[in-house]
Amino acid sequence: MSHDVIRYSVSGGVAEIMLDRPPVNALSMPLIEALLDRLQAARDDAAVRAVIIGSAQKVFCAGLDLDIVRGKPGIEAKGFVERLYFALNDIQYRMGKPTIAAIDGAARAGGMTIAISCDMIIAGDGATFGYPEIDVGLIPALHFVQLPRLVGKHQAFGPLFLGEPFDAATAYRMGLLSEVVPKGTALDRAREIARKFTGKSPIVVKIGRDAFARAVDADYRRAVENAAESFALVATTEDCQEGLNAFVEKRAPNYRGR
Repeated sequence: MSHDVIRYSVSGGVAEIMLDRPPVNALSMPLIEALLDRLQAARDDAAVRAVIIGSAQKVFCAGLDLDIVRGKPGIEAKGFVERLYFALNDIQYRMGKPTIAAIDGAARAGGMTIAISCDMIIAGDGATFGYPEIDVGLIPALHFVQLPRLVGKHQAFGPLFLGEPFDAATAYRMGLLSEVVPKGTALDRAREIARKFTGKSPIVVKIGRDAFARAVDADYRRAVENAAESFALVATTEDCQEGLNAFVEKRAPNYRGR
């Protein structure tokens, strides 16, 4: 497996997984597989006590590479979301170690999926967030499950169905973030927190985190499976393909409701 889209390092008990697919860390299958592989490596390494996911680019992650869905049958789109939705959730669920997302710059769509999969999200005050899928004929299906659980139904609906970006202060006010720090310092703060975790008993943290994961899971897997089916269904519609083509061609979409 090629890991040239991920930078991975371990120091002082902290594993750092840095997304590195220029220019915006668009989520391709190789990037997702490399991320999953590095998360598994961190999970299986007894020397690792905490994990940080960040970015080597100016943005955290702009979301999926549209070629994954554009012009593809629904079954292929479902294969992608199964890796991003199910496999990522499963690895995080069984990590047994705290995970922290460090975000400076933009996090969109699938980038939000990666961030929210972590136990904590630290964001610089220049970071922005959003779910733009609706504007290219897709739905942010996983986040129909995730976001209302985190921030409530009425806080979640607008970002998911308007597709408009929002800033770190808004994300914190919604309850989406753990902390907001000065621009450019999210990774430093994540490292500071991670070092604190390394001073805890690894077996106590593992047992405790496993219990915490079970407590907040609450039928999550079945809900995500339903969301994946909906994503794949939308990907087969004419309007979805029109939205994707319009985005790539830099024109307004002509939706026909089919």
